[in-house]
Amino acid sequence: MTRPIQATIHPAALAHNLMQARRHALHSFLWAVIKANAYGHGIERVYAGLQAADGLAMLDFSEAQTVRALGWEKPILMLEGCFDAGDIALCAALDLTPIVHSEHQLALHAAHPVALTVQVKINSGMNRLGFTCNALPTSALLAMPHLTVGMWVTHFADADVAGKAAAPLAAFEAAMSDMFIQHPALKAPLSASNSAAIGAVSAAHHAAVRSGIMSYGSSPYADKTAAQLGLQPAMTLASQLIAIQHLQAGDAVGYGSTFTASQAMRIGVVACGYADGYPRHAPTGTPIAVDGVLTRIVGRVSMDMLAVDLTPVPHATIGSAVELWGKQVSIDAVAQAAGTIGYELMCALAQRVPTVVA
Repeated sequence: MTRPIQATIHPAALAHNLMQARRHALHSFLWAVIKANAYGHGIERVYAGLQAADGLAMLDFSEAQTVRALGWEKPILMLEGCFDAGDIALCAALDLTPIVHSEHQLALHAAHPVALTVQVKINSGMNRLGFTCNALPTSALLAMPHLTVGMWVTHFADADVAGKAAAPLAAFEAAMSDMFIQHPALKAPLSASNSAAIGAVSAAHHAAVRSGIMSYGSSPYADKTAAQLGLQPAMTLASQLIAIQHLQAGDAVGYGSTFTASQAMRIGVVACGYADGYPRHAPTGTPIAVDGVLTRIVGRVSMDMLAVDLTPVPHATIGSAVELWGKQVSIDAVAQAAGTIGYELMCALAQRVPTVVA
């Protein structure tokens, strides 16, 4: 018999979540971000759900080749732009739109003058990628007629916190307005909104928005759940109980004996561990569901197994269904308990976990 753990990917949920993003930004071009193999879901697995987007945004050129081979004919945005001359050639061959975010990339495009439409990244305060608002690359762009600026782009660090996007948005808009007056040939639409800004900063929607984590059914906000936002999980991680232990008061569970029973109790052993992508540092109390009943994990997560409290599930037995995360157990709740974020859990799903599409 095959080990019972399995991940299920739900393309229809992803399509639903993209439509939720579109509902917030009705007049904006909708990019679906599929970097990191669609946040660990698998590009091929979610491809049917991606049809709800106007374009796809990613990092890896191999992933761009994948979606073109799958039949994607709509726009593709390369979020970190070109890394070498070969990438520039691929942009031309596959009709990709690279972002330009540095003087280094400008020099690369100048040395390899291939006609491309690009998007230019502006650093409005995140201090990761982009030209600063007071050092825009206008002269370099005007000197490269083979590059057409299709859009000016920025990215918020704190759009999930009320009011924190206002200053960077104002700086971005002011810099663009001044530059368009001075250099009308470089005038192009703006794009600023990530998942958090899509739902919370309508002033930042502009011409295009980028739906990332919300596409996969995870909340971009600490104070709002995915369910409250009308999002559906695009991944379910499920397994079964493979053993049951009967503890007496004083008995400990797992490596390090981090959980000790205060009274007689049953615990179940689940076929799932950190080698499957479940967070090793998930503490006692992390939510989990057994036979549809919400309960908690107990003790330390080990490589291939973890233990659950069966007190609320007296009927549970070997073979009982377990949901690690999905429709009942929010991936965000598991991540919060483990001191991480839903993004990491999605991307950490191990290759050894059998994965199906439903």
